[in-house]
Amino acid sequence: MFEGLRLQHWRTQVRADGIVVLTLDRADQNVNALSRGVLDELASLVERLAIEKPKGVVFISGKKAGFIPGADIKGFEAIHARGETFDWIRSGQLLFDRISKLPFPTVAAIHGHCMGGGTELSLACRYRVASNADNTRIGLPEVKLGIYPGWGGSVRALKLLGAPAAFDLMLTGRGLRASQARAIGLVDKVVEGALLEDAAIELAKKGIQRPLKQRLTAWATNTWLARQVLANMMVKQVSRKARKEHYPAPFAMIEAWRRNGVGNVGKALMAEAKAVSKLATGPTAMNLVRVFLLMERLKGLGGKDHGIQHVHVVGAGVMGGDIAAWAAFRGFNVTLQDREMKFIEPALKRADEFYAKKIKDEAKRAETRARLQADVDGAGVAKADLVIEAIYENAEAKHALFKKAEETLKPGAILATNTSSIALEILREGRTDAARFAGLHFFNPVAMMPLVEIVQHDGLDAETTRRLAAFCKAIDKLPVPVAGTPGFLVNRILAPYMQEAILLFKEGVPGAVIDKAALKFGMPMGPIELVDTVGLDVAASVGKIMAAFHGQPLPEGLTVEEGKRGKKDGQGLYKWENSKAVKPQVPADYKAPEDLEDRLILPLVNEAVSCLADGTVADADLLDAGVIFGTGFAPFRGGPIAHARAAGPAKLKATLEALAAKHGDRFKPRPGWDAL
Repeated sequence: MFEGLRLQHWRTQVRADGIVVLTLDRADQNVNALSRGVLDELASLVERLAIEKPKGVVFISGKKAGFIPGADIKGFEAIHARGETFDWIRSGQLLFDRISKLPFPTVAAIHGHCMGGGTELSLACRYRVASNADNTRIGLPEVKLGIYPGWGGSVRALKLLGAPAAFDLMLTGRGLRASQARAIGLVDKVVEGALLEDAAIELAKKGIQRPLKQRLTAWATNTWLARQVLANMMVKQVSRKARKEHYPAPFAMIEAWRRNGVGNVGKALMAEAKAVSKLATGPTAMNLVRVFLLMERLKGLGGKDHGIQHVHVVGAGVMGGDIAAWAAFRGFNVTLQDREMKFIEPALKRADEFYAKKIKDEAKRAETRARLQADVDGAGVAKADLVIEAIYENAEAKHALFKKAEETLKPGAILATNTSSIALEILREGRTDAARFAGLHFFNPVAMMPLVEIVQHDGLDAETTRRLAAFCKAIDKLPVPVAGTPGFLVNRILAPYMQEAILLFKEGVPGAVIDKAALKFGMPMGPIELVDTVGLDVAASVGKIMAAFHGQPLPEGLTVEEGKRGKKDGQGLYKWENSKAVKPQVPADYKAPEDLEDRLILPLVNEAVSCLADGTVADADLLDAGVIFGTGFAPFRGGPIAHARAAGPAKLKATLEALAAKHGDRFKPRPGWDAL
């Protein structure tokens, strides 16, 4: 049947019962990302199948990791540079459309990850069967890249599932477990992994009828009237979470469906191709693809071999306790130390609550909890491959702790500090093995914040940095190596932004107005709310350190009143009730200062330029990645350096000079602007 075809990525099996099994096993990668080579071979196979007309076809993966994670994103920039975006999208569409029209049953056999283009291929098949393994996830996450499914996925998902389920899948970008996919009709059958291929072959032979309720829902929610009503509702919902000018993809997807529906598939596919190709070449998608590639770069910094089995954490406060709970959650044996058991108990209680939410299987939850042990005496130090100090910010106290730990620390073990602002040059003094002493700076809340700064000093061994990066990957965090100067990268860049917000507040600009300006720019949270969340005492401490580092006095007005440190006291710049900020109403006739956005954002960008110039990080990509994943800086802008380059370095430098003339020297352009 397939004589003469030269196949690198696909294996073919023609069974005696007339069923053809096509196994995708991409030759040059450990996952089945859809490259041009993979799709060209698939096109040849489909052409041959259309002629030979077997009894049925099963698509299955030869990779243990999963089915297909999506298109090969690394090729996007080259496709865009050649002006081939529309052709690339349209060719994928037409290939999957040919699969959907094959005159015999087609089945996708899904295990592990099935995302983006993988899910679109499965939707082009007549049936889908999925493994019930824990790691099976099926989704259409293209919206996270600033586009939406463009190989027929948006059209077929809506036609198959109906609008509510399909849009929930595509607008959130979340991956569904096999059982969840079965519940909405995305897959027809769920089986044990060992039975996957047999179940797919059985489906190809006998087929299956989808429940009547699913079919009626799919039809009813795609009628013209339903589209007009539901589209308006969804636009309102999306607008609460994203601005159209920042993230146009969700709005474009809803509008394409509202106008074209899915009744005429050919017309709907063309509308999809035009909209997605336009989005893919826009600044949001280009920046979000870059952010994705930066994330992949961070994941690959240390490789897999970290040599760490046991982690010992000293300091059971919110940060230390949560680091310990997270490391145990990710499979490490962890001992947690503090002065008395009463200080450790709240951390263990928080861990229990976290595990109850995250781990549904009671046996697995008990296993995870058993990996986290209280250790008042610090016996775990001698067994640990990694010791993390997470006590309060005081250099003398930290030195004393390190000296005590070094008495029993085993050879080859790494000693790390979670300090958020103290220079590593100070903390590494007196260490018995400075080559294996580093900063490992987590962010709060540990479970949610993806970034960890690996803080370096000139006596640190490169192998220690690599092992720590590999450890970060093992606990599902993104590592960024940074210099050990005060504030490191993230806090150093955030400090002037938060200070300027407080000064604006003290000048009488309402907090809600300041926060709204930041949100309009694309920040995830307003700076006044952020200062209160972090704590005014913490913000003032970091601000003092940074002011000394820059050799300038802290701006006047940055004072902290007792009992008014922010969210933790229930009162700060805002009043807090039930963990939510109560923002006073802004008078209707209030006019915000014209330079409000510049005063907020440019100090942050100015500090980022300075960090790049003085080598706080190795390059602009790492800096942008660190600031995006550490602060939530508007991802669609690509990071502060990407934003500075897009806005025009000369223009922004001139604006800073004008702000300095009007408001003071804190706005003076730092070194590095001319190099941009």
